[in-house]
Amino acid sequence: MSTIVRLVQGSAEWHEHRRLHRNASETPIVLGVSPWTTPYQLWQQKLGVATPEVNAAMLHGTELEPAARAAYERLTGLVMQPLVLVDGEYSASLDGLTLAGERLVEIKCPYKGRESALWKAIEATPRTLPEHYQWQVQHQLMVSQADIADVFVFDGSEGVVFPVAPDESAWPRIHEAWDAFARYITEAQAPPLTDRDTRIRDDPEWLEAAARYVKLRTAYDELSAKCDEAKAQLVGLANHAKEQGGGVSVTRVCKRGNIDYKRVPELVGAELEQYRGAARMEVRVQIA
Repeated sequence: MSTIVRLVQGSAEWHEHRRLHRNASETPIVLGVSPWTTPYQLWQQKLGVATPEVNAAMLHGTELEPAARAAYERLTGLVMQPLVLVDGEYSASLDGLTLAGERLVEIKCPYKGRESALWKAIEATPRTLPEHYQWQVQHQLMVSQADIADVFVFDGSEGVVFPVAPDESAWPRIHEAWDAFARYITEAQAPPLTDRDTRIRDDPEWLEAAARYVKLRTAYDELSAKCDEAKAQLVGLANHAKEQGGGVSVTRVCKRGNIDYKRVPELVGAELEQYRGAARMEVRVQIA
């Protein structure tokens, strides 16, 4: 049986509540299907060593949420109350729930509006909801025990409703994924890293090599700037096609411009991917 928790979204208490609970928006992460956050990044947030990033798209959604909820209420004739529900360790911050609790709404305000992948997916034939959103909504239905969830996608003026029915057969997988993830937290052991994760190194061998690189790179950059100044001085002194002296030569060469392939009529709309060469691995070393 779920209970209502009185929290102000964005407050310190709200953030601490989210850190300590299994939240609906995090379920896609622990399942490994989130396009934005990895299990390792969530693990860091749960341990308090990292804070969730708030980007422009998230701010856009937060700002539009009240208008989107009002638009949904006008469209459906329902009155929706935003609230936080808790059922044991599981929590769901709902964008809206009817007074009787039989219907919830999950609001999405994609940054690109009707041009977003989400809007196109739910308007396509057949209509589909991306997997990560499916798991978020199933978590909400599991906690709230609502009969139906409406995913309301809003572009700032109009919205589209995508209804989602409870799928109780999916709920055990949510529990299993969270139970497995919780062990990483209690044991302070990081989950497996993905290619999107950054492994933090603090072993002596790495730190010694890093310090050496930073020192040499700094010296290189300083010498490179002085070299560029000397080069510019030589170019300024040269007024012939080729000049030489003191072991240095300055030569002026006229190079042909590059072809702008985007302007070639025959290539407009052509599928060029088949002509792409084999992929190659590059290694970049940068000072963080």
